[in-house]
Amino acid sequence: MSSDQILYIKGDRNVEVSKQDVTLGDILSFECSNKTWLPKVKALRILKIRKQGRQRFVISILKIIACIHEAYPGLEIQNLGEQDIIVTYEEQKTPAFFWHIAKTAMVVLITFSGAAFSIMAFNNDVNVSKLFGQIYELATGKTTDGFTILEVSYSVGITIGILIFFNHIGRKRFMVDPTPMEIQMRLYENDIQTTLIEDASRKEEELDVGQSDPFGGHRS
Repeated sequence: MSSDQILYIKGDRNVEVSKQDVTLGDILSFECSNKTWLPKVKALRILKIRKQGRQRFVISILKIIACIHEAYPGLEIQNLGEQDIIVTYEEQKTPAFFWHIAKTAMVVLITFSGAAFSIMAFNNDVNVSKLFGQIYELATGKTTDGFTILEVSYSVGITIGILIFFNHIGRKRFMVDPTPMEIQMRLYENDIQTTLIEDASRKEEELDVGQSDPFGGHRS
């Protein structure tokens, strides 16, 4: 087969869309030596979402290949991406500026309060104040009044340690590596996506070859 009849496709595991008529161009990347194929294939509709609100659909790559072959039987498809694609539909609404600020302030307050409570609970559990008092008395021969260089150094050290551990201050990073929070969020997202795909497969809700299009209409 001529190379201009080979279409390379690549799709991410999770794709977000904001329109109800979902085309292949919304969820895939394409490459072909014959560029005239690209706009035609990108315009093919793979999904029609009729309901409003946040929804997720799992589409098998076989369904996508079948969609392309139905319109253009002569094309050879080479998949370089995922075997199953999660399409997440959500209406794009820009929240009010005040509401955005309020949510940010609430998250900051909850995070600060939770972290402070955890640190105080730990210090109280291991009796850090008593330990510092004993170290201060051993080093100076004097009884501590509860506020010494040890407490100050400990507080500063915790702050520096947290900043180094989370690897950034605001948008400034200390290293190019992803932060621990980013790693945990990616692991959490991967677990969610794996669960969605496996559940769809078990419940036979995955859009696959031979399944009628339950989301409406003919492809354009």
